[in-house]
Amino acid sequence: MTPQEFFQNDRFAANTGIQLLEVHKGYAKASLVLTAEHLNAGGRTQGGVLFTLADLALAAAANSHGTLAFSLSSTITFLRASGTGDTLYAEARERYIGRATGCYQIDITNQQGKLIATFESSVFRMGDPVPFSVCSEEEE
Repeated sequence: MTPQEFFQNDRFAANTGIQLLEVHKGYAKASLVLTAEHLNAGGRTQGGVLFTLADLALAAAANSHGTLAFSLSSTITFLRASGTGDTLYAEARERYIGRATGCYQIDITNQQGKLIATFESSVFRMGDPVPFSVCSEEEE
């Protein structure tokens, strides 16, 4: 099973239209093409959409070490508006990995590389194995 196949089971993210593009140990990248269904009443991207995009990238990066990880806490900062037709990318990078915890920084950018939001999260690793494996970028 690939990480992409595993995370298709995240039905909320999949139904939102998020695509998992890349996964390496401690790193993941996801994308989303925004449609009218992703907008709030003000015509901008609904905050929960951005959170979900970042959260899926986080999940892929945090689970890339082979054990099931769940978020302990997450903080998002919205910096720039986005809307219909934009393509957003969330890149999750591991900042710290301990025996059972980890910390991650996720940047959300648009198709022009402009920073839309930042997301920080800590995770706890349960110890249960995930049904996929990935290599580090250096191993490819």
